[in-house]
Amino acid sequence: MKAVAVFPKGREVKVIDVPEPKLRSPTQVRVRTLEVGVCGTDKEVVEGKHGEPPEGEDHLIVGHECLGEVVEVGEQVENLKPGDLVVPRVRRPCPRDECAPCRAGYSDFCVTGEYTERGIQAAHGFCAELFVEDALYLHKVPRELRGVAVLTEPLTIAEKALRGVAHIQTRMPWEKDRGGRAVVLGSGPVGLLGAMALMRAGFQTTMYSRSPKPNPKAEVSESLGVPYVSSKQHRVEELVKQRGRADVVYEAAGVASVGFELMDALAPNGVYVFTGVPGSEEGELDQGELMKQWVMNNQVVLGTVNAAPEDFEAAVADLGRFRTKWPGGLERIITARHPPEDYAEVVAGRKGSHIKDIIVFSRG
Repeated sequence: MKAVAVFPKGREVKVIDVPEPKLRSPTQVRVRTLEVGVCGTDKEVVEGKHGEPPEGEDHLIVGHECLGEVVEVGEQVENLKPGDLVVPRVRRPCPRDECAPCRAGYSDFCVTGEYTERGIQAAHGFCAELFVEDALYLHKVPRELRGVAVLTEPLTIAEKALRGVAHIQTRMPWEKDRGGRAVVLGSGPVGLLGAMALMRAGFQTTMYSRSPKPNPKAEVSESLGVPYVSSKQHRVEELVKQRGRADVVYEAAGVASVGFELMDALAPNGVYVFTGVPGSEEGELDQGELMKQWVMNNQVVLGTVNAAPEDFEAAVADLGRFRTKWPGGLERIITARHPPEDYAEVVAGRKGSHIKDIIVFSRG
């Protein structure tokens, strides 16, 4: 079968032919890949900045944002059948007995770092015509979400973050009605989906991103009712004057310098959520002033990565809600679909769209 793989030694991306996977246990499911999303993590994997192939292999089949259709189930699988649409989780637990999160089913909180991630870290991904996965890691998707369900995994980032924010906000018992103001930093797919999740949670949300208007991302943001402010045209203090200080800042840009600048927009008792994993940046940071700000304002900085099973279930449910609330909004985030042969050009930025690129394996 056809698969897209990166060969780290030569930093090459190729469409290769590999054997079709077979069921090897009664709890496994064989899935036909429909679509795979391309994101910044994939770019880092291709560039050799992140991830590695499975042990003993010279290549890694890429792809971790996936929508597929079940074609075969093991004899002990009860909740799935051929024809069902599914999205797979990405991370698999580490083998260490002392890792309480992994043993409890929450590998997104792994403390050893010895987890594997399909399409990223020591496990082949989903950018192939077929894959096999244990039913435990598959989430069923309603057929009516066929056109947008590939967005499930990037939406789980926001779902996990908002679950953490809601828990933190319980420290303020006088706040009976949750919500408030929110600012999203970065208007890519993670930022736009985060804005939708924040709006659903009751936050008055503003998008703060670099490119001046007009641009496609600003158009999508404002079609959702989320005002768009350009950081290139308006400094943080101007943003605060326009929109007020934010009870939640949701960082989805992966640029440390801009992320820390936006700390000044965080309200007392606010929560700042970091989701990006930036490279090294040079710059001066007033550590004393920053520490003073956090302490004197009872602020919380929350880092979040990967997602738990309930976050995938919440994402699937929210995709349905979003389609009802913003007809066509999710479809506008997916701005181009490509064949597998275009993967190298897409991930390198030489071919692609303004927002979200998808690799299509089957139109089924």
